[in-house]
Amino acid sequence: MLEPNVIVMYVNNLTISRSFYQDLFNKSPVESSPSFTMFKLSNGMGLGLKDRRTVQPGIEGNGSKNGELAFTVANKEEVDALFLSWKEKRIRIAQRPTQVSFGYTFLAEDPDGNRLRVAALSNI
Repeated sequence: MLEPNVIVMYVNNLTISRSFYQDLFNKSPVESSPSFTMFKLSNGMGLGLKDRRTVQPGIEGNGSKNGELAFTVANKEEVDALFLSWKEKRIRIAQRPTQVSFGYTFLAEDPDGNRLRVAALSNI
């Protein structure tokens, strides 16, 4: 079965985004150049950040809010703890912790407006 192992997000300012994710993940990138940065996560997934001005073929618009990068956690307490931690780091919060159909969640945004969802999933 073919499964993705890297997510690449196009960003407006690579320096700001690199710093944001380095702080969020509390780890340094495994690769970094003037136009691209790669983080290797403990679950094997890679998160790449690409300067949108260098993407070939080129893209139109700023591309923000096209999807979500989701982080699942074990329970409501972990959601609340991450919410407080991210709020202290002055990460932009788009939705406070709330109960929804799929579980307990909050939504934040990175410097480019890409959505970051933290959720404790319920048994659907």
